[in-house]
Amino acid sequence: MEIKRDFYLQKLINSKNNKLIKIVTGIRRCGKSYLLFKLFKEYLLSAGVSEDHIITIQLETRQNKEYRNPDICDDYVRSLIKDKKMYYVLIDEIQLMEDFESVLNGFLLIDNLDVYVTGSNSKFLSTDIVTEFRGRGDEIRVYPLSFTELCSIHKNYSDDLFNEYFNYGGLPLVVLQDNVQKKKEYLTYQTNNIYINDVIERNNIQNKEILATLVEVISSGIGSLSNPTKIANTFNTELKVSVTDKTISSYLHYLEDAFLIQKAKRYDVKGRKYIGTPFKYYFTDIGIRNSLLNFRQVEKDHIMENIIYNELKVRGYSVDVGIIEERVKENETEKRTRKYFEIDFICNKESERYYIQSAYNIPDSEKLKQESKSLLTVKDAFKKIIIVKDNTDLWRNKDGVLIMGLKEFLLNPKSLYL
Repeated sequence: MEIKRDFYLQKLINSKNNKLIKIVTGIRRCGKSYLLFKLFKEYLLSAGVSEDHIITIQLETRQNKEYRNPDICDDYVRSLIKDKKMYYVLIDEIQLMEDFESVLNGFLLIDNLDVYVTGSNSKFLSTDIVTEFRGRGDEIRVYPLSFTELCSIHKNYSDDLFNEYFNYGGLPLVVLQDNVQKKKEYLTYQTNNIYINDVIERNNIQNKEILATLVEVISSGIGSLSNPTKIANTFNTELKVSVTDKTISSYLHYLEDAFLIQKAKRYDVKGRKYIGTPFKYYFTDIGIRNSLLNFRQVEKDHIMENIIYNELKVRGYSVDVGIIEERVKENETEKRTRKYFEIDFICNKESERYYIQSAYNIPDSEKLKQESKSLLTVKDAFKKIIIVKDNTDLWRNKDGVLIMGLKEFLLNPKSLYL
């Protein structure tokens, strides 16, 4: 079964021949190598690029082990350039080559060479190379399969398919497993033996138990406000484990660096500024989160919030958690008091902005009023949206808030424009 990643393929196509190093980043096993070495290579061939003008080097294979030597790799690539036509070099697992920075810098000086690299293991995670080539690198961030991509594989939408996505996420090799037990086993193995071990090895973590407990704490609290101090207090008081907030902060950074989790900052809407702490943490793949908890805690509202966050990131939005202060009084005899309202997501991209609430269900008008309250405290003209789990028809309430179903939001890339 072939998985098409047209969204990311188009990004590679758009960045072709832009004189920058194309750096394909993302969590391990999300399909970076497949995108580059199969889909993009097929595109180049179909566009008329001859096979001998596409140089592919997969450094992880034994056959290509010698090319991990930077001098040998550099000489090899240069030896294949025979004319003035454009050549395309695709290198997988670039971190396996020592001093790869100097090799890639040298390639940038060759006018008819277009360079693409991937890399994602315990000795190299792509934030390193993006930093190293700041201004000379073009990052293409790849995520696990979106729900739209999943439906394109199965050719249709079904509630069963959504439930699978809800529980097991979108890692391509999870999606391709043909039964639930295999999905669980694959996720559990990858989480424990690949993702967590990568973080431990790369950062030389000595206390593995603290990291293991931390990822469980984060997994249990997706969508909840937290910070290193609060988490450290949980360790010290509830778990009876002595740990400092500095250690927790470092471990959270390692998990972010590995693309396992993403942090949403709090933004003061009226003050137009970021608030230092607390933050919200979401998992890049909900299946990984569920496997860390052995598929026990299925808080549907929090999982739905995580899925919405991931979809917004895939679409290229910067996503913050909104907070807005309002002076209110409960009745006519009382003085006004400060009250803070939270907006689940403030999404920005260029001139676009959306305020979004995630609500698993809205059974009555009182719940609708409650969910709308935070949005209506914002007095600007940007669109306010409530996303609900039910496959509801699009409609606007009397205050102009747009209510849409989760299915509509996920399957329609233009749903926020409606």
